[in-house]
This record gives sequence, C-alpha cells and structure tokens, in this order.
Amino acid sequence: MAPSPSRSVSPVSQDRVRAIDWLRGIAVLFMIQTHALALLTPELRKSVWVGRLLKVDGLVAPAFIFSAGFATALLMVRSAAAGVLPERVSRNLRRAGEVLAVATLVNWAWFPLLREPVWILRMDILQCVGVCLLIVLPVAAALASRPRVLASVAFVLAMAVFAVAPLGELVTGPWATLTNKSSFAPFPLLPWLGFAWLGAFCGTMAGAWGRAGLARALVGLMALGFAGMLAADFLYGLYPSHRFFVANPSNSATRFAWVCTVLLGLLWLEGRVPVGAAPSRARRFIEVFGTSSLSAYFFHEMLLFYQTGGVFSFQRFWGDRSGWLQFGVLLAALIVLTWLLCILTDRVERVVRPALRAAMERVRPGRRVLT
Repeated sequence: MAPSPSRSVSPVSQDRVRAIDWLRGIAVLFMIQTHALALLTPELRKSVWVGRLLKVDGLVAPAFIFSAGFATALLMVRSAAAGVLPERVSRNLRRAGEVLAVATLVNWAWFPLLREPVWILRMDILQCVGVCLLIVLPVAAALASRPRVLASVAFVLAMAVFAVAPLGELVTGPWATLTNKSSFAPFPLLPWLGFAWLGAFCGTMAGAWGRAGLARALVGLMALGFAGMLAADFLYGLYPSHRFFVANPSNSATRFAWVCTVLLGLLWLEGRVPVGAAPSRARRFIEVFGTSSLSAYFFHEMLLFYQTGGVFSFQRFWGDRSGWLQFGVLLAALIVLTWLLCILTDRVERVVRPALRAAMERVRPGRRVLT
C-alpha cells in the first residue's frame, strides 16, 4: 500500500493532522458513554438499544490504539526530516511513561497494589496503549528516515499480529496476560497491537506523503477491512476454536475498516476548513478531548466510579437505577465535568512545564530540552 519506489517523497509537512485529534475526541465521548452505561438499570442494559450502542462502542479501543501508533510514526518521520529525532524519541518515551503511570494509578484505585503488587501487571486499555507505544517507538525511530520501509514494515507487522491473534488463546501461564483476553487482561497485545501498527502505517504515510498519502492508505485499509469482514466464515475456519469477536482477523478487519472510514470522513472535513479560520465551539470542544485524552480517561473514571473522600461517585448515587432520561442528564454532566477538568489540567501544565524546562536548563546549561 505504500507509494511505488518510483514516486518521490514530497517535503514533510509540519501541519497538525486535526482529523486524528477529532477521532480521539469523538472516541473519548463514546468511551465516557460506554462506561456510563453502568448507571442504567440492569433491565435497560439488556435492551436492544444498548446492544446497538455497544456495537459502536467496540470501535473506541481500536481508535485510541490506532491514534497512538499514528502519532508516534508521524512525529518520528517529521523529526527525522527536521534533524531532531533523538529529542523527539526522548519526548515520546516520556509520553509512554506518563500513560503507564496513569494506568498504574487507575489500577491502584481499583486494586490493592501495595498488598498485592501483581495487579500492577494487569493489562487494561492504558497499559495496552503504553506497551504498544514502547514497542512501536524503536521501530519507528530506526526507520523514520526511510518512510517507504517503515510503512511496509508497519503494515506487515499489523497483518502478522491479526493473523496470529486466535492462536494467543492457546497460550497458558504468565505469558497469557499478553496474548489472551481475561479479567486480568481485558486488553492483551493480541490483537490490539495490530491497531497500533496500522496507525503507524498511516502516520508514516501522512508524515511522508501528506494528506494525499494518508487518504490513499485509509482507502486501501477500508477495502481490505471490509473484504476481511466478508470472509468471516473462511477466516474462522482456519484456526482452532476461539472467540470470534475477540481474536478473529475478520473481527479486527471490521473494526479497523470502520475506524479508517470515520478518519477518512474527518480528513475530508478538515480539508473543507478554510486555512486560518477560527475554530467553532463544537470543534474546540472536541479538540480538548482529542488533545487531552489521557486526562479525560482518568477524570471520567474517577468521577464515575471512585468514591472521592469515600462519599461521592456517579455510580454510588445513580448506578443501576437510572432510566434513559436520567441517564442522558447524568451523561451530559459527566462529560462537562470531565471537559472542565481537562481544561484546568492543561492550563496547569502550561505553567508547570516551562518552569520545569527552565529548571532543567539551569541544572544542565546549554542542553536543548524539548517538551
């Protein structure tokens, strides 16, 4: 799917790909809605409408992991072209560390990490994203100066991960945490790492060939994904018995086909926004979540489930007892509170980060520090 060797690579664009921010922002909204379903009565959670919502909600995790791989490869390719790759690698390593730190904090909120440290290894969505970043980053950095090679490698690795995912259910013992979905590993690396590699493939295309390259990659992945969806019976029969909607390549193909379809639509919308135009209120709202998705994950989880001071949480007061009207009001309140906390956190970071950078410069004068 990468451009042919005869086609020259265009100058690397440094423009932000707003469409990927919008994809993350929309995914955050659906993530909050997914978790807030715990507020509905048990009877409503079994309804047809909830079943339909859950089908859409199944795209949230692929969108987040895809976006993480996309951003990693995009920044590596751009940094290699600008001659600042080592500094960017350090920054991305810090970002992966931040993701894993928040993942550990969230695990600590739910499980007794001090008494039972094994819970720190639980593979939930944030742990999965953090580990995927650590796996994708060295490959993306090593091949960033050769985007054709990086795009090809990322695509092949994505297909390999999806192809072996059903076999992960045969793994037992400690390694099963990385290959087999369970209560201890809701998001193992199989098949989720595949979405990170697909994101890296698309990020490389965007970094080296711009919007046109990204659009071609998305169209190709859409075609491949929908073809895989149609081949469900054939692909299921290739493997020993396994959970189709967890590990089968056809299920993964369906998910990445729809994620790419949404991203292609957002890319089209981005292209219709006049250069220099002031963002609308809706765009600013979505972009807060798109650029602060880690904060949004943490804050909405704490508001929804964690009993702050042992007194308040949405779950404590309204869990399992809300009808549709009350659910809608509570969901709106949860989204707004999360949004406000994300804005507050962003403003605090804007003050703290320059101060930390200045302090580091004083400790190590003359060294360039990127944040």
